[in-house]
This record gives sequence, structure tokens and C-alpha cells, in this order.
Amino acid sequence: MSMTDSSQKRIVVAGATGFIGTELGQHLAGQHHLIGLTRSNRAQITHYNETRRVDLFSRQDTIDALKNADVAVYLVHSMMPSARLVQASFDVLDLLCADNFAYAAAANKIKHIIYIGGLQPTGDQNSKHLQSRKEVEQALAAHGVPVTTLRAGLVIGGKGSSFQILRRLVQRLPTMICPSWTNTLTSPVAISDVTWAIDKVIQHEEPKTAVYDLGVTSPVTYKKLMAQTSFAMGLSRTFIPIPLVTPTLSRLWVSLVTGAPKALVAPLIHSLQYQMVARNDPLFRLVNDPKTPIDKILPQAVRTANESDVKPRAFRRLNTPKSAPKVLSVQRAPLKAGQGPTWAADLYLKWLPSTMRGFNPISVTIDGDIVEFRLGSKGLLLLSFQRQQREDFATFVITGGCLAKTNHKGRLEFRSALNNTILLIGVYDFEPRLPWWIYRFTQATFHLWVMKRFIRFLSTQNHHQTNRLN
Repeated sequence: MSMTDSSQKRIVVAGATGFIGTELGQHLAGQHHLIGLTRSNRAQITHYNETRRVDLFSRQDTIDALKNADVAVYLVHSMMPSARLVQASFDVLDLLCADNFAYAAAANKIKHIIYIGGLQPTGDQNSKHLQSRKEVEQALAAHGVPVTTLRAGLVIGGKGSSFQILRRLVQRLPTMICPSWTNTLTSPVAISDVTWAIDKVIQHEEPKTAVYDLGVTSPVTYKKLMAQTSFAMGLSRTFIPIPLVTPTLSRLWVSLVTGAPKALVAPLIHSLQYQMVARNDPLFRLVNDPKTPIDKILPQAVRTANESDVKPRAFRRLNTPKSAPKVLSVQRAPLKAGQGPTWAADLYLKWLPSTMRGFNPISVTIDGDIVEFRLGSKGLLLLSFQRQQREDFATFVITGGCLAKTNHKGRLEFRSALNNTILLIGVYDFEPRLPWWIYRFTQATFHLWVMKRFIRFLSTQNHHQTNRLN
């Protein structure tokens, strides 16, 4: 496609090295100026004009990475940070990254965010994984930039992790047990339809907050999808229904047979219990959506997989170097009207000394913006923090003490998300001074215990109770 320079846009893609990001780069190459984001030190990402390193868990890092872009594409989900110890659930990390991305997009005056989300089940029941996808939609829109969400179920392509799981099951099991979840309906979508949709939104859709579904017109069960995959592979397979197999057992045998990490398989299996069917209402479909049928999707995916039988990136475990033993610990709590990060930080300072009185000889002293943990009232300094109030969150920077290395980045942070309805309390870039194996079972465990106690305390609070502490 020939385009003039004036029609080109600067597209920044978070998740550029993943399955969809790689295919998108190839699809858009030459049409726009593509900026690929990665957390690793890469010289260049194929088909992208620029490569920028970014830590999406850092707001400032994300602001820098999104500079001078017109449109931002968000392909990130369930990403684990490259910290040696992580005390956080995947939904908290997803929310944190999405909030940083949305804030950075607004700060850089980006015109449009495009997000690949997940199809939502009909009815009230939902998996934690799919609820997190919906929450990311809301977080991306919370800072004022229009967000177009393209909801997809199983994205099928030869190099995709979901199809590779399906392919390996069919390839390695002549006889397959089929738990009840294999009778669940789903609307798969071709990777080519996903890249087409992103391209269409970039070029033809006015920036607006909208949701569109992607996927085949006629949904199929996972059992039928496996049968059609075996046919596309030229294999004969027997499928035996077994209603007693639980999601936990399914996760274990799928991981064992396919070699996929349990962290990848677990949310996928739990989501498979719910029908994820794309809506055919024109209100929720892009005009001229290809809706490539399954009998065309699968043969192409099989051919691509056979031509490039390389382990998908999602199958590769994240190896965190022991040379950087940093800690990330993030917990969440609901916020009520009138509350916020500053309110929570003030409450924490009032609550902390009272809850620590039972841990003699550790004492907590607070002098203005300085917080100190000591052995005894005037003994050895364990940790010291200095409070720094920022625009929308309170930060306690670690300034010293025998339990921490001072790297000028370690901090305890109180911040809000989702229009001030969620409080995130996090320890970022902390480097312990204790030997790692001692730290994990002492200081790290104690910190998590304290945070959980504080969050329980927060849940009991209202404005009257807060006033009684003053």
C-alpha cells in the first residue's frame, strides 16, 4: 500500500515482541513509523523503525517510552516483572501496567489507544483472568485518552502460544480425554483478522472509546476445535468425554503434555469454563470484518507451525538474573469516596506504630516526613524512609538502614487507579542487604504480613473511624 508521508502515523506498540506484536509489525511495515517497546535490551525488533526499552511497572519509564507517538497499541497482559521476588497477583500487575500506560499516553497527548482485550462471557460468572482483561479496558480509559478495545478469544496462528498448546495436545495424544469444559463454545479468530482490525482502527476509525468483538460467526466447542485441528494436521484422534476432570487436573496434564509453563496454562484453563462467543450485532463489529472461518484458519496455522517449529516466546520461562535481586510487592484495596493515596498513607503512619508495639524490640518512630525502624527506641537503624508527596500518590523513598541497599530507587508507594476506586500499595526496586535466602523467609514474609494486616484494617474504615484516630 502506498502512503504519503503526511498520512503516516507514529505507532508505539507495547508487547511488540509477542505473537500479535510480531505479526502486527509485519502487517504494518512501510505504512507507518513503528516504535516497538520491549523490556529487554534489544538492538532492533524486526519490521519496527525504532526499538525502545521500557519498564511498564515504572510510570516515568513509560512516559519516556511513549514520547512523540500518535497512536498507542497495548498488547500486554499477565506480564511478570523481571524482579527476583514478586509478591503480587497477575491482576494487580496488569492493573498497574495499564494505569501507567494510560497516564503516559495522556501525558504525551497521544490521540488514541488500541487494546486487544478478551471476549467476555454471557451471564454473571467470569474468571479472574477475563475480569482482569475487562479491568485493563477501564484502566486504559481512566486518564482521558480514547480507547478502542478489540475483544478476542482464542487467537489462532502458527506461532501463537494458544494454538501451539492445541497443536501439541493433538500431536502427542492419539486418545484424548475431554473434560466438561471441552464442550464450552468459543469464537476463535485468525491472527490475520486481528492485525486487519488494528490496521482498520488506526487508519479509518475516529479516536473514540468503543468496543468491538473479533471472531468467527459460528462458534464451536473446544472438542470440535481439537477434532478440526487433527483433521488439518492429517491425524486421526479419539476423544473420550470424562466429566470428572477438574480445571486443576486439566491444567496439570495440559502443561505436562505440551511443555507450556503452568503460569501460561492456568488462566487459560480456568477461562475455558466460560462461553466466550463474539457478538454478531453490527454495533459490536467493525465494518467489513473478515470473520475468517475455522476451516481456513486452521490449515494456514498448521502450515505456519510446520514451517517454523520454534518454541513460542510465551513458552519460555523468564530468567531473572541473580545479579539484580530486586523486589516488587504490590497489594490492592478498594477506596471509598473521599479517600485516596494521601489519606491511606496518613492512615498507615498512624496505624503502623500501634501494630508494631507487639514486636519488641523493633520500634517505629515518625518525625515529620522521616520514618525509622530501629532495634529499641534508639538502637540500630533497620530501615529509614523519607516521604515525598507527588501529584496523585504518596511515596516513601528508602534512604538507609542495615536491611536495605540504598540504590535511590527503592520505595514504598501509595497510589490510586480506576478513577480513585482502587488503592495500590507497592514496594518497588527494593534491594535487600540480607543474604537472599534469609531475606525471603524473614523480612519479605514480615512485610507481606504487615501489608495484609493494613489492608484488612483499611476495609473496616470509614470517615468517622478515621477521625477518631486524629
